[in-house]
Amino acid sequence: MTPEEILDEIAQQTRVCTRCPLHLSRKNAVPGEGNPHSRIMFIGEGPGFYENEQGRPFVGAAGNFLDELLGDAGFKREEVFITNVVKCRPPGNRDPEPEELNACKFYLERQISAINPDVIVTLGRVSMNYFIDKGKISLIHGRDFWSRGRMVVAMYHPAAALHQPSLRNVVKEDFAKLPSLMKKAQAARQTSTVSQDANLDLPGDDPAGNDQPEQLSLF
Repeated sequence: MTPEEILDEIAQQTRVCTRCPLHLSRKNAVPGEGNPHSRIMFIGEGPGFYENEQGRPFVGAAGNFLDELLGDAGFKREEVFITNVVKCRPPGNRDPEPEELNACKFYLERQISAINPDVIVTLGRVSMNYFIDKGKISLIHGRDFWSRGRMVVAMYHPAAALHQPSLRNVVKEDFAKLPSLMKKAQAARQTSTVSQDANLDLPGDDPAGNDQPEQLSLF
């Protein structure tokens, strides 16, 4: 299947999903949208009120700010892929619970695999914790780490800057780093691919082992 076909299948599955109790209160599932071949993927926490109404990610005030941030960094919304760790709105915009995160993991992992981005940008603490165990966003925002063979960059959620104006410039400065971080990630992955190709026939080499999930622990 092509990335387009996989993402379309995931979208259809999430719209009728009953894997966790969130389906009981959803109006529309929000599978995500964007370029199936994007080299950068943005992952938020969960749909909010407006996302639940429209079935699209980041369409409220936080979405408008995200569009601004993308533009400032030289991206257009349609050039990137945007989704959330859970595809249905948690009641009252609360944090997703472990059961809900686990239920949606199947969809998110398939999306990441299909798109295969060089860089994943996590938006908010919940999304960050999916990849970086025990990290503190106040300490690591805007920094790049490697997890499961690709670069992960933790960012504040755009909504945080709307609630705390003091964070606005911090978020803008972090997004301004993305073009250079993408170049760094692409160069590193290319070097890694060449290295792996050169060592495929070495005794004891286990190419499959390179794909084992690894969650970073920073503290």
